[in-house]
Amino acid sequence: MSLEKHDLIHEMPESKEAIHNLKTSDNHFAKMFDEYHDVDHAVHRIETGAENTSDDHLENLKKQRLNLKDQLTAMVREYEGAAAS
Repeated sequence: MSLEKHDLIHEMPESKEAIHNLKTSDNHFAKMFDEYHDVDHAVHRIETGAENTSDDHLENLKKQRLNLKDQLTAMVREYEGAAAS
């Protein structure tokens, strides 16, 4: 079991500038970014034993985190593609 936090900057260090720009200019991205951070923090607290929950709840949080990450990653890639053209 990985006890590593999965913050988006750590997951996508090459896109740090794009993430920052999107957080400051796109309210939808900023809201999803904050939600991703909250879910990641909750997963990390459960995995480190700071909080207890059912396995089903933990799995649902991980699925939610992955879904948010996929959406955020797509938004970052689209932003970077637009910036490159």
